[in-house]
Amino acid sequence: MATWAIGDIQGCDGALDRLLKTISFDSQADRLWLVGDLVGRGPDSLAVLDRLIDLGPCVVSVLGNHDLHLLAVAAGVRSPKAVEKLDHVLAHPSLAKYVDFLKNQSLIHVCPKLKAVMTHAGVYPKWTVDQAVSLAGEVADALRGTQCDEFLCHMYGDTPRCWNPTLSGWERLRFITNTFTRMRVVDQHGCLDLNYKDEAAAAPSGLRAWFDIPNPGLSHYRVVFGHWAASGLVNQPPYLGLDTGCIWGGSLSAVHLEAGHVNIVSVSCDPL
Repeated sequence: MATWAIGDIQGCDGALDRLLKTISFDSQADRLWLVGDLVGRGPDSLAVLDRLIDLGPCVVSVLGNHDLHLLAVAAGVRSPKAVEKLDHVLAHPSLAKYVDFLKNQSLIHVCPKLKAVMTHAGVYPKWTVDQAVSLAGEVADALRGTQCDEFLCHMYGDTPRCWNPTLSGWERLRFITNTFTRMRVVDQHGCLDLNYKDEAAAAPSGLRAWFDIPNPGLSHYRVVFGHWAASGLVNQPPYLGLDTGCIWGGSLSAVHLEAGHVNIVSVSCDPL
């Protein structure tokens, strides 16, 4: 059995198909981890969702910001934009099936056997793995509860920027969501800067990539993430970033998590 983690797909089903064939993925024996942003901007988000649902329990995904945005648009609390290319999903008679599939994904996936953690944007440097799992659970409860639409409405925004365990209500859930799905750089106090999107090495003075800040709370777990196309492949143990810019004409990448070394396999993607 092999466990493969794959970077941001964002509706690029053709690239996903090529990558699965390249790694000889066997849905009966292997496991597939997806770092989120399954949909959005790419040419065929509907086909991606259909493929993943059809693959069944061998697929584990975490939610990315684009996936959450699709949920918000489907709920009617946000308006779609043409660049997002979500029309086929939103107009499909089985829209509820896709919404249900996404709502049942989490913000974090942890595998003690592999000593690996997967989230879309990363793990906040001041959180332990156990804290991260607990906080992600608060968002999962909101997504699957009776106040889901209210949560989706209130999740947008860049504040609060700094974590405080006394945060409550929508502000608390918004910070947790932003950390797991939008985080790239933080300042010396651990406050998020959600405006910076260029490569990590060029971050302005006073800001550092979240994975450049030591986090003893990871307890020897590897962290697999995506979200940061401008920084490309990040192979900085224990951190492994897999967003290699598929929707920008880059590549779609996978890593074999059981391998004794970092075994990256990539396929080229067609530019939009």
